[in-house]
Amino acid sequence: MKDDSISSLIGQTEHPPFSAHGFRDLAQWALSHHLDQEGVSHAHHQTPVKDLAWHDGEVLHLKDAAVLIPVIDRGSEASVMLTQRTNHLPSHAGQVAFPGGKVDERDGTAEMAALRETDEETGLTSDFIDVFGQLRPYISSTGYRIFPVLSVVKPGFELKPNPGEVADIFEVPLRFLMDPSNHLRKTAEWRGKTRGYFAMPYGEHYIWGVTAGILRNLYETVYQS
Repeated sequence: MKDDSISSLIGQTEHPPFSAHGFRDLAQWALSHHLDQEGVSHAHHQTPVKDLAWHDGEVLHLKDAAVLIPVIDRGSEASVMLTQRTNHLPSHAGQVAFPGGKVDERDGTAEMAALRETDEETGLTSDFIDVFGQLRPYISSTGYRIFPVLSVVKPGFELKPNPGEVADIFEVPLRFLMDPSNHLRKTAEWRGKTRGYFAMPYGEHYIWGVTAGILRNLYETVYQS
């Protein structure tokens, strides 16, 4: 196509832009476009995005983790599945998160780690999940290199949240999360330094920190003109 901007592509897709299939069409084009721009073959090799709370020199070694971004097919308006972590966990207790966790040797790939963790945490099994790509790595201020795995989830699944890790599982409209007017940029003091972070309050749920940062990067990658 002559005009390869996102806005032009949205006008030419056969699916509504915030449907699961429209999202996948736009994301696949955007991912390929960014790989070509950087001259690399895989998202693992792209320049990572650093969390707003990141300060150079604080973390010397990064641990690999993977999260699944589950975009659920709800017709013309897709939703994104998120979890609320239990309050007794040793890290990020009570926070909103994507299903995911550390990449173990047994996993082999970030995709397999994300699928395994999703099943363990939520009961959402891989036969409902169509993985089609990855965002560029996301570096957290807590020392993780996170590989966000993009997926479309077909309806009909049954969730079985792990009570030891997950207090709640809920959905947020994709359109809401991809609206930059809902991306609040804030600051707070942590470990003796002023740090920035994104927040996306939705009803009773406060989406912020790394999860909001990954969603912001998803918006900038897929929907920002």
